[in-house]
Amino acid sequence: MLNPVERLIACTILLVAVVDIAFVVIKDVAVDIEGYAAATLIGLFLLLSGQLYRRFRPALRVSTALCGSGLFILFSLVCSTLNYTFLPTVNQSIDPFLMRFDAMLGYDWPSVVTFAAQHSWIGYTLFLVYATSLPQLLLLVCWYGFSGDDRRLHHFLLTGIIGALASVIFWFFFPTFGATSYYSLPQWVMETIPLAVDPAYGRELLRLAAEGVSYLSPNNVLGLIAFPSFHIVMACMSLAFAPRLMPVRILFYVMNALMFPAVLVQGGHFLVDIAGGVIMFLLAWLFARALLSRLSPERAPSTTLQVA
Repeated sequence: MLNPVERLIACTILLVAVVDIAFVVIKDVAVDIEGYAAATLIGLFLLLSGQLYRRFRPALRVSTALCGSGLFILFSLVCSTLNYTFLPTVNQSIDPFLMRFDAMLGYDWPSVVTFAAQHSWIGYTLFLVYATSLPQLLLLVCWYGFSGDDRRLHHFLLTGIIGALASVIFWFFFPTFGATSYYSLPQWVMETIPLAVDPAYGRELLRLAAEGVSYLSPNNVLGLIAFPSFHIVMACMSLAFAPRLMPVRILFYVMNALMFPAVLVQGGHFLVDIAGGVIMFLLAWLFARALLSRLSPERAPSTTLQVA
């Protein structure tokens, strides 16, 4: 009862889950079974509920929204774990190159965070904006599901999945951990504004890169990838697929315009990570469009990128 795009996404989730499980078994990693079971059951419940609606009730929009939400949650769960299968890292980090590139551009992460702390309303605002990335995506899944725009929903989901997997693969060959792993901040800065990612977070990333992981839980999985910034990939997705209802569209535009400085201040990224995220989004969007045209040729997406 899954349509071709949903079947492809479900197969991708299963494949990534197999890799995750193999990693856990081979490396003898302890797992928060209850945590993963609870998250998996939520995703499966939504997916199966959508299938029941599709099979027994004439509520296709509800079905599409439920299936999309379930697949979104399940993929987020398995992909966030996939990154950990590459720990400890076997390739040399490209962070020194990114640091030199940022220096050439005159960008200094501690100075930017210090400025945000000196104007604390900026730091607090960016902290709140940074936390909206995933909720925005889930909102878009529900929006396009309940509005009946299957084509746009599927293009959105495929873009996110392709972008996420490509980012993880790129990170395997060229691991990066971001500015927060190499710089310190004055104590008063960290006491003045909340930071989603601070130097202690960065040090933990470097420890994981060197030692690997011994315990996995969906409650404490860290974002490992600095370049390309996946928060920027998500921000670009929210911009490109923003709802057409004008008040909501304006809200999305404002939130994701602020997401760019939020990623720098709160995400602890190099400036070049931002460019990497934009490029990754564009490539994922184009590949998803081509893939969707093959899977559903009768409902192929438009050939131009529309931020609407």
